[in-house]
Amino acid sequence: MNETTAFAIYRLPHQQQCVLVDQIGGLPRELPSCAELCGCEGFVMAPFAPSADCPILLLRPDRVYTFACADHVKALIPVDSVENIESQIEPQPFSHADYQVDFANFHEHLVNGEFSKLVLSRSVDIKRKPGLTAISLFAEACCRYPRVMVALVSTPQAGTWLTATPEILLSGSGRFWQTMALAGTMPYSDKVRWSDKNIQEQRYVATYVTEVLEHYTSDFTEHGPRTVRAAHLAHLRSDFHFTLSNTDRVGELIQALHPTPAVCGLPKDEARQFILANEHHDRRYYSGFMGPLSLHDTTHLYVTLRCMQLFNSHCRLYAGGGILPESNEQLEWQETEAKLDTMRRLFQ
Repeated sequence: MNETTAFAIYRLPHQQQCVLVDQIGGLPRELPSCAELCGCEGFVMAPFAPSADCPILLLRPDRVYTFACADHVKALIPVDSVENIESQIEPQPFSHADYQVDFANFHEHLVNGEFSKLVLSRSVDIKRKPGLTAISLFAEACCRYPRVMVALVSTPQAGTWLTATPEILLSGSGRFWQTMALAGTMPYSDKVRWSDKNIQEQRYVATYVTEVLEHYTSDFTEHGPRTVRAAHLAHLRSDFHFTLSNTDRVGELIQALHPTPAVCGLPKDEARQFILANEHHDRRYYSGFMGPLSLHDTTHLYVTLRCMQLFNSHCRLYAGGGILPESNEQLEWQETEAKLDTMRRLFQ
């Protein structure tokens, strides 16, 4: 039977056209690590921390369609066949008090010098109105947010996720590639003034990316940081352009980059284990990455920020922010509120 078992629809920044990657039959391939992506082709969806319960998924590109705009996707995909919804999942309240407990714990370990940076995230559940489809949310995100990568992915293993993300993890083709260091958050305006905390937070990420790239190429340039807009927010961004003489190691490069300090912390491995053990919620695919991998010989992998998971009765929205020793809990809470608004506005 020629039935869709998993699909991904995405639209790259500053583009009108959307691409649908459709897997016909079978489950997406499960991979234990990013290094296993070497030589693979398809659409990849990776979690913050791969595990047996939350694996890296590779959708086989059995059919690939390009559409002039997001509205055209609705006609091709029947609503009842695209949403792999986990209906048994109940809403889970995540209160400000929960966040305060997490912040105090994270902040203590930063002040003690165990970490130089940690990223603390949280989630919020929003009731899903009857008739509100994943496809319509995708189309609305494309309309509202032209500067970011918008993607909707649905698989039996992971369920259905929507993201509108400004952050490239790895993008390129042939010898020419790029990545970025994106961190620091302010409300967008024509005259954004960055605090020392935001500048330092972004510099940690840029230094980390530089150190990773030095192991894979000697030919790279860094431009920035500069202020960029993502929806109603501003971020600090440095762009890295580099060449790879051997693309057979792309999976290893992804493994080295992910997760960057923009979503995890420093030192990387210790920070990831601390986050997994201490955050009030399970990140799952939030702060992972997704995108086409070697599809038509081109890769566009983006960090899964400003995202939600869709269930029958509700949607679970995710957001996080970088914590340094000088961080203030109330300001960090407000930053996550502003980031959650990117997805909240799709329900208005």
